[in-house]
Amino acid sequence: MLSSNITRDENGALRFAGQSVPALAQRYGTPLYLMDEARIRANCRMYKNAFESAFGGAALPLYASKACSFRQMYRIMAEEGMGVDAVSRGEIHTAITAGFPAERIWFHGCGKTDADIRYALEQGVGCFIVDGMEELEALNAEAGRRGVRQKILLRVTPGIDPHTYEAVNTGRVDVKFGVPIGTGQALDFVRAALNSPNVAVDGLHCHVGSMVFDENVFEDTVDLMLAFMLTLRDTLGYTAGTLDLGGGYGVRYVDEDKQVDIPGRITALAAHLRSRAAELGLPVPYILMEPGRSIVADAGLTVYTVSAVKRIPGFKNHVIVDGGMTDNPRYCLYKARYTVLHAGRETGETAVFDLAGCCCESGDILQPAVTLPADIRRGEQVAVCTTGAYNYSMASNYNRQGRPPVVMLRDGESCIAVRREGLEDLCALDV
Repeated sequence: MLSSNITRDENGALRFAGQSVPALAQRYGTPLYLMDEARIRANCRMYKNAFESAFGGAALPLYASKACSFRQMYRIMAEEGMGVDAVSRGEIHTAITAGFPAERIWFHGCGKTDADIRYALEQGVGCFIVDGMEELEALNAEAGRRGVRQKILLRVTPGIDPHTYEAVNTGRVDVKFGVPIGTGQALDFVRAALNSPNVAVDGLHCHVGSMVFDENVFEDTVDLMLAFMLTLRDTLGYTAGTLDLGGGYGVRYVDEDKQVDIPGRITALAAHLRSRAAELGLPVPYILMEPGRSIVADAGLTVYTVSAVKRIPGFKNHVIVDGGMTDNPRYCLYKARYTVLHAGRETGETAVFDLAGCCCESGDILQPAVTLPADIRRGEQVAVCTTGAYNYSMASNYNRQGRPPVVMLRDGESCIAVRREGLEDLCALDV
């Protein structure tokens, strides 16, 4: 199987996190997001242990909230000793109302409004990741009005292409995030921040993208960032104490994807960082990283019920299910690949189908050309693997579809973490 938390029982029925997928579908209905809490915690501990081993006490992994944000997720992150990054008032509110400590929140975003800045300051968010000059000016003014000095990181763009999905490539010079180093603007950005009395510049932030499999992407990023830090020291007399490298390790969505040895990569990264810093005569900075997908992706499985099977001889076959782009838009957005399994049985005879959603939209495809039992029929269930990241968090109410529930699985038990949206929920904001 694609992941060790997916198995089949003696009758061929799918099991996830040790529990029967057909039984869970019968109990909670479909579409259904399942989340393996033990896997989430294990992934957090993998990062924490790798950071401790590689960097000692001078590093912290921050969970990237945008991957999957609801209250139980933040309770888990608090219990596992993680920091979190948040990109909106909504994510900050969700974290704080779940009991997550505000001082362990790093506030991202390339378009923070005055209201966003005020809210985060009111809540006592630990660190702002400032994305540009206008935000810096607005934050400095608002912090001054409140008589506080806010800790910040400055997001700069190193100008590196990690060879990942174009939609999640964030490291090039011309992306909307941060301030580019190569144009000289980042140097002016840091100078302005150092001259702003109501912010404390803790260091630098960069993010080169998501789904990174290439061996040397983060090492190359370190080289560029340390070179810039040397320029800051020599030009402005400023030595950055913290370097946030963002996130982005890839995960396996299909069998062809490589398995990334994340602890091994972190160990190699730490060695490279120490060596390069020593060459430049720089102190080794405190390191932050922002894993999201690699913490929750393989902890998720989405279950659907087949509504229709359409066979068009000489052309293609369709399996249409009771969910679709409303609960997982990633294929529609950037042709993301997934592994699809029949939830109830295995069979010797198979056929190829496009797995399509129920929306009134020809592009509502969950995954093309998947192999399923040739005699699959209405009422059976299929499961899409590795859906813990960017599925629930990107879900919508297009076609007035209600979003599925999130059911957490742990120690043989299951409980609802996010309830299913009903018809009344869909009209709750209407006047």
